[in-house]
Amino acid sequence: MTDAASRSRSNWCEVGCECRGELRYTICSQALFLQLPSRVPPSTELLDLSNNRISVIPNHSFSKKRKLRVLLLQRNNISVVEDGAFAELEFLQKLDLSWNQLSTLTGGFSIGLALLRELQLAHNRLTSLDGQSFTHLDGLQRLNLTGNAIHTIQVRPFYSMSTLRQLHLEDNQLTSLRNGIFSMLRSLEILNLAGNRISEMELGIFKPLTSMTLLNLANNQLSTLHYKTFLSIHSYGTHILLEGNPWICDCELQRVFRKLQSIQRIFLDDYYNLTCKAPPALHDFQLIEVDNQLCIAETVTVLIITITVMITVMAAILMGERKRKRKKKEKEKHWMQQGDISDESDY
Repeated sequence: MTDAASRSRSNWCEVGCECRGELRYTICSQALFLQLPSRVPPSTELLDLSNNRISVIPNHSFSKKRKLRVLLLQRNNISVVEDGAFAELEFLQKLDLSWNQLSTLTGGFSIGLALLRELQLAHNRLTSLDGQSFTHLDGLQRLNLTGNAIHTIQVRPFYSMSTLRQLHLEDNQLTSLRNGIFSMLRSLEILNLAGNRISEMELGIFKPLTSMTLLNLANNQLSTLHYKTFLSIHSYGTHILLEGNPWICDCELQRVFRKLQSIQRIFLDDYYNLTCKAPPALHDFQLIEVDNQLCIAETVTVLIITITVMITVMAAILMGERKRKRKKKEKEKHWMQQGDISDESDY
């Protein structure tokens, strides 16, 4: 019976794979596969196909593997995932496609993945995101898009992901954040945007994120901030990271940070590490070292202007008063002269 069971397991297990745990775990990592293996036990719950040379995932590739919970495809050469490739994996909870060659995701990419909890797409070649690719990911909780070349996010690309809790977009090529791209992410707790090229953000961009606890904007191209951008964050206890941006340290920036620090629901965790990029005189100075002095020059300028205006006004008043007195004296002199002429006529 033992020999028969062993032969049965070997019949189900592809050469180059190792089937473990009563055929529930099929490990085919580093097997030099060029395509998906044909013999995988139908009882497999975890299928590891990482570190192979697979380039295409055809449609309906997993029709006999409905019990899969975890599918690992990282570090292959996958450039094409055909529509409906994962359509039969109704119980799949984790899909790892990181470190591949994907440049686009088709509209049928997510068909059948309604119960998926974690999707790893880090370190591919994606350049843009839209709502079509993620349509069926209703139960997704963690989406990792780190290290792609994403420069464009269409409006509401994550509209089906009301349960998403973590969104990782670090190390991409985003330059701006427009209202609407995070509009349905009410459950989002972690938003990682570090290592992009973000230089501007619309004022209401973070307003829909009512559960956010961590916002990472470190190592972008932010030189200044608008107070209302963060004022719109209404979740309590949001930690914000801003280190590594090229800050223009001026009086306006000081005012913004002073206001932000007064908001009790927001925590600027790395405020003491923020470094000035400009003006040249403050280059590489930490903001905390100079923030009390940033408004001094402006205050002095205002005082000089105010004093100058006051002096000008006082001078004008004095000149006006002198002119008034001079005219009064001239009038009095004139009347006196007229009076003398009148007296001489009478005489």
